[in-house]
Amino acid sequence: MSYYTPRELKKIKFKKLGKNVKISKDANFYFPKDIEIGDNSRIDDFCILSGKIIIGKFVHLTPMCLIGGGIKGVIISDFATLAYGVKIFSQSDDYVCGSMTNSTVHKEFKNEKYSAVTIGKHVIVGTNSVIMPGCNLREGSSIGAMSLVTKNTKKWCVYYGVPAEFIKKRVVIKKTLINRFLKNSYNAK
Repeated sequence: MSYYTPRELKKIKFKKLGKNVKISKDANFYFPKDIEIGDNSRIDDFCILSGKIIIGKFVHLTPMCLIGGGIKGVIISDFATLAYGVKIFSQSDDYVCGSMTNSTVHKEFKNEKYSAVTIGKHVIVGTNSVIMPGCNLREGSSIGAMSLVTKNTKKWCVYYGVPAEFIKKRVVIKKTLINRFLKNSYNAK
C-alpha cells in the first residue's frame, strides 16, 4: 500500500488534517474541504469519501469503504474501525412513495431522506455492512459482517443481521487500558 506523504496530503486541502495520518494514494475524496481527519487515523486503498465527514483520532477505514456524508454528515469517533467494504450513507432516495430517484434527477422531483450518522468511540463495523441515514451507533457497538443497520444501537452491544438486531452485550474496554495506550511514546507522534 502506497501512502501520501505529509506534503502531498496538504495539497488535497482537507478542512482539517491531524498529525501522523496515513492515507492510501488509491483512496478518493470528493469535496475534501468538507472532510476532517484526526490524528493517527488511517484510510486504506479504494475508499471513497464524499460530503461532510468528521473522522476522529485512531480511526481505521480498511479497503473499499464508502462514506457518503452528503449534507447532514457522518461523524466517526475515536478508535472506531470500519472493516472491508463498509458503506455509510447520510442520505438516500425514497424507493417506495412514487418519486423519481437517482443523482441525475433534480431535487424537486425526488423525495430524499437526509439524516446525520454518528459512529461512537470504539465502534467496530464488520465487513460489507451498510449503515443507513440517521443511525447512531453508540460507543462500543459491534456490528457483525454483512449487516444492515437501520436503527440506533445501544452502548457496548453486538448487533448482526438484515436488519441488524441485538445479539448480546460486549465487554467494555477498560479505561486503564486506553490510558496506557495513549501514554505510550510510539503513539505520541
